[in-house]
Amino acid sequence: MHLYVHVPFCQRRCSYCDFSIAVRKRIPARDFVDLILNEARQVRLADLETIYLGGGTPSLLPPEAISTLLHELTLLRRTPRAAREVTLEANPEDVTPDHAIAWRAAGINRVSLGAQSFDDTVLKWMHRSHDAAQTTRAVQALRDAGIENISLDLIFGLPEELQRNWERDLDMLCSLLPAHCSLYGLTVEPRTPLDRWISRGATRAPDDDRYAEEYLTAHERLSVVGYQFYEVSNASLPGFRSQHNSAYWSGRPFLGLGPAAHSFDGTTRRWNLRAWEAYRRAVAEGLSAVESEERLTDEQRELEALYLGLRTVEGLPSAALRRLPPPFAAQGWVVVEDGRVRCTPEGWLRLDSLVMQAETQ
Repeated sequence: MHLYVHVPFCQRRCSYCDFSIAVRKRIPARDFVDLILNEARQVRLADLETIYLGGGTPSLLPPEAISTLLHELTLLRRTPRAAREVTLEANPEDVTPDHAIAWRAAGINRVSLGAQSFDDTVLKWMHRSHDAAQTTRAVQALRDAGIENISLDLIFGLPEELQRNWERDLDMLCSLLPAHCSLYGLTVEPRTPLDRWISRGATRAPDDDRYAEEYLTAHERLSVVGYQFYEVSNASLPGFRSQHNSAYWSGRPFLGLGPAAHSFDGTTRRWNLRAWEAYRRAVAEGLSAVESEERLTDEQRELEALYLGLRTVEGLPSAALRRLPPPFAAQGWVVVEDGRVRCTPEGWLRLDSLVMQAETQ
């Protein structure tokens, strides 16, 4: 079993963000921990291979709250023992030497930093609260505390008028050489600040050609220093793949706690109430936090297995090739090697289109 805990609190909303967050000046840390533990008691926690504290901004929780949460979750499990991988998402400005030491003492052994860019102008446009120098200091503070498993997030495909130098950002990432990195293309989600800016002509939507060019450039640049893309948006140095996220991509069961968190038991997908206040009221009253659920049909499970398998470098057995439109192989967007069919980087760019076409066959 793999556990995800959604920490919804943020100090501000980023320009591109449509996640379930609650902007708060004061973080109700004690209430949050109590609610998560109450929800956890409603289910029978199996042995947990991984725990992932995501958000939102989990690093806004005081270190003592993180320690209490992880300790109590361990006691609730059938066999109290430490998970192999315990990840904390953090904003660079929240990483101090004292916090890093406290996180490691609490059981955190992996930190995912939301760097997004090393260009201060871009960071301001994104409504990020940190600057590029804070990312560098954060990486050093984590390493000094003994946390070597560090992941950095970057966003590519930004509007042209920002004049963001993507190759410089990649060079900065390579100079820090984190164990892992996640690269996400900018998408325009409804009802976000970015969506409003585009609708009133204050900026333009990302350019598809530059999006593709920057994605392929990242593959070339990162491979030179030893990274391997093991999933469409994720690359790591040897031995540092995300165990938690890899569980999602292989279809293994996972449990989600907190507002908007999703769970999957192999056949049924469930998701919690999205808004923090609605979630808080339900759990405080002893009610289920689950908003709805969906039982997957055999056809849905087969299509999902196709999509998830092609997301990863392992791919699928070569028999899956018959589910794919012929042009994808002809164009070199998928290859068959050692009895497996895999997407090339160009194929990963077209993965959503590929699966949509497979669905209509």
